[in-house]
Amino acid sequence: MAEAENLPHLLSWHSVPRPDYVGGNEVRLLRGGDELFPAQAAAIAAAHHEVWLGTYIFHHDSAGQALLTQLKAVAARGVRVRVVVDGFGSKASLPWLQRELAGSHVALAIFRPIDRWWRWFQPGQLRRLHQKLCVVDGEVGFVGGINIIDDRMDLNHGATELPRLDYAVGLRGPLVQPMEQALRAVWTRAWLGRDFGEELLALVRSPMPVARLRRLVNRLRMPRLRRGEQTLQDLPPVCAAFVLRDNLRQRRTIERAYVEAIRAANESVDLITPYFYPGHAFRRALRDAARRGVRVRLLLQGKVDYRIAAMAAHALYAELLGQGVQVFEYLPAFLHAKVGVVDEHWATVGSSNIDPLSLLLNLEANVIVADADFARSVAQEFEAALAVSRQVAAADDTGLRGVLRRGLVAWVAYVYLRVAGSTGRY
Repeated sequence: MAEAENLPHLLSWHSVPRPDYVGGNEVRLLRGGDELFPAQAAAIAAAHHEVWLGTYIFHHDSAGQALLTQLKAVAARGVRVRVVVDGFGSKASLPWLQRELAGSHVALAIFRPIDRWWRWFQPGQLRRLHQKLCVVDGEVGFVGGINIIDDRMDLNHGATELPRLDYAVGLRGPLVQPMEQALRAVWTRAWLGRDFGEELLALVRSPMPVARLRRLVNRLRMPRLRRGEQTLQDLPPVCAAFVLRDNLRQRRTIERAYVEAIRAANESVDLITPYFYPGHAFRRALRDAARRGVRVRLLLQGKVDYRIAAMAAHALYAELLGQGVQVFEYLPAFLHAKVGVVDEHWATVGSSNIDPLSLLLNLEANVIVADADFARSVAQEFEAALAVSRQVAAADDTGLRGVLRRGLVAWVAYVYLRVAGSTGRY
């Protein structure tokens, strides 16, 4: 009976693209801006041809100023620099960004700006650019959940004593190529075609340097995982996939990657996310894993930044705890990491939360790494965070109060998704 009920959902997964794994990558886990920003700065300083950067928040603080100064400097010596920021996430910083970049060689594109009141009524304004990506010379890439803002600064709560918990991944290898393609696409889309013809002419008139062309060809020749042809073990290490969530073909690719990894888990599933309100398939995968003896642990916010988001997560506590899922809340500082590790051989780091905004609306980007050493490094970070967290022993909203809260959260999520134009069961 249960299989019959799940059949329509199982069939719907068939049309969702799977992660495209490729071998031969170098990957490095980076904790917070304290590790990401220096690594990113070193890569940008060494740039020869071009720098692509996309982010939700580009804040006008010391971290933002340092990066902006460096971007202008490399652009001044002939490096092609393209930056795209979200019109909502970076709204407060846009006057500063535009003023600082005026007259420079850095091209700034704004994804869905809301600088006029009537822009709020344009279709799709609730779908934001939430990716955090940087690619240098098509060789070095960075992907994760870290915005361009100091780790000890919160936009709603001001300066904090301890840095927020967040992660990114530094990459070299063939996986950088799809990252660059994604950045090019979203930058051009944000540019609204204003200089599309100019960009096309530049590509035609300025042939790609021979050395870079060779590197690109070599990357395309790298072994990739094709259905029915290879297993992950056939690919050279490190094996990884770059996964997007967009509003075109890859609407639920990140969600499917999570759900299939959880369904295949034998020993453990550890997830970190600040905003947690997954759909039916995701919750079912977590419950089923816990029931078959897999240790399932969720690390969520203990220090709340958005009350409605915390209410949404709390509404699911009773359901999850009742099925054996362990829930923890991170206490020392704000939590912003979006990380998962399964059986210490599958790990993901990226921008996608496990909530309706990330899974069904926003443009998101994650990297999935199928490598035991990398997964162990993520698992170690998870254990360290867990050591300073509080385990939730029981839900505090049982009875009528809990029913009303869950009903309210579900209704708000339903209305928001419908207003945003999302379709399908969640």
